[in-house]
Amino acid sequence: MKKDYQKLSIKVHKKTRGKLEIVSRIPINNRNDLSIAYTPGVAGPALAIARNKKLAYDLTSTKNGVAIISDGSAVLGLGNIGPEAALPIMEGKAVLFKRFANIDAFPIVLSTQNSDEIVVAVKAIAPTFGGINLEDISAPRCFEIENRLKEELSIPVMHDDQHGTAVVVLAGLINALKVVGKKKEFVSVVINGAGAAGVAITKLLYLYGIHNMVICDSKGIVEKKRQDLTPIKKELIKITNKKNLSGSLTDAIKDADIFIGVSKGNLLKPSDIKTMTRKAIVFAMANPTPEIMPDKAKLGGAVVVASGRSDFPKRRRFSA
Repeated sequence: MKKDYQKLSIKVHKKTRGKLEIVSRIPINNRNDLSIAYTPGVAGPALAIARNKKLAYDLTSTKNGVAIISDGSAVLGLGNIGPEAALPIMEGKAVLFKRFANIDAFPIVLSTQNSDEIVVAVKAIAPTFGGINLEDISAPRCFEIENRLKEELSIPVMHDDQHGTAVVVLAGLINALKVVGKKKEFVSVVINGAGAAGVAITKLLYLYGIHNMVICDSKGIVEKKRQDLTPIKKELIKITNKKNLSGSLTDAIKDADIFIGVSKGNLLKPSDIKTMTRKAIVFAMANPTPEIMPDKAKLGGAVVVASGRSDFPKRRRFSA
């Protein structure tokens, strides 16, 4: 029987009241410990930092602290669900930071979707942290917000939905190409989703040397004749759709070697995968529901399948 992870997750979250807690690095077992951790002893590091702000990296948790910032406007494949609903996802990301990198990450959701207000808020809390991780902020605002914060802050700023996703996709694709025996110079790629992730993936794959790409959004293939393109999409045309294709996702995917989905669930059928080339690669990464489920992608003839979920088998390699 297949597990209902959403119901199980609600049960666990209700029991634990979230996923995070604050744990002291300094034990306080007696009056002496308290005098060192707090007053009067704490005045020592406070005054030292007042004389030299850089000492905050040595005397506080700043160096290992990251703020996970979201306005809840583009959460997974759930859409604009707001800051409160985004908090479980931000807590989950903080858990991953701690588990896999031993970084102390703090989820912070903002009750505004105004770009100026977000920039002001992040700048105001920046002294607490050694880095800023932007998460689940909708495009095209996410590009402006990230660029402004990079220019105006002295600490690292990264929009995870762009760069984190793109790096993982490229890493997976490098190995997938080895599995199917294809070369990056000769493959054709269809990327469905022209938001933050899709834009970053397209740019990184191009830098890697994959130049035969078509990107699609909710209205179909991004191409020169369309009058509704945002400035970001107009920029993408310079490095994509060299054959000037037009039409729908179904048109784009025909004869493609690789499909990369960062859009929404259940967009493709096995019959769509059958129109791709032999030994097709399918990265269907919409969450929580992929563009096509792995078993259906296999049915359509895909040899390598990846998703954005953690409940599928870690490795799938289908015979050609």
